[in-house]
Amino acid sequence: MKAITKRQSEVLGYIKVFVHDHKFPPTIREISGNFSISVKGAYDHVKALEKKQFIRLDTNRSRTIEVLGEEANTDRTVDVPVLGSVAAGSPLLAEENLDGTVKLPQESVRRGPHFALHVKGDSMRDAGILDGDVAVFRQQQTAENGDIVVAMVDEAVTLKRFFKEKNRVRLQAENPEYPPIFTQNVRVLGRLAHLIRRYE
Repeated sequence: MKAITKRQSEVLGYIKVFVHDHKFPPTIREISGNFSISVKGAYDHVKALEKKQFIRLDTNRSRTIEVLGEEANTDRTVDVPVLGSVAAGSPLLAEENLDGTVKLPQESVRRGPHFALHVKGDSMRDAGILDGDVAVFRQQQTAENGDIVVAMVDEAVTLKRFFKEKNRVRLQAENPEYPPIFTQNVRVLGRLAHLIRRYE
């Protein structure tokens, strides 16, 4: 199999999780909605995965994506703990108790421990993160400028884009209706790794 790009790997991981949860594959439109990209963009990623022989596709019918080879083994999943909610808006207390789990492909969470939180609010909508999504984070205490992080500010937890300034940290929303949070008292809990959106 040929090398796969980061976004193609994310699309493949989403397809496998969707098949595991629903017992049938997602449509191109559901893939585009999950990643907040155009239908054409999603189709291009799917066609690239087909060309690299990770999946098989019948473009004449809906829901015909078939994962091939070793990648078809959906048993190789990891249960990631969901630890309550995080506000994409004003900071919201997150209860540190288990609120179920989400399954992710093993290769998606190889780089250290991960945890998930339910997103509440719309302050990160322009980054494609919507109210009701499940955000999966790689547990870490550092962040680079521009990273989307979950951080603790004054005993409350919030989801924002991280920027380190001269004497403070700026936690920036991705919605012009929300002002940035400036603080010297911030603790990074994790960096956004995956986003899960349910379609009922």
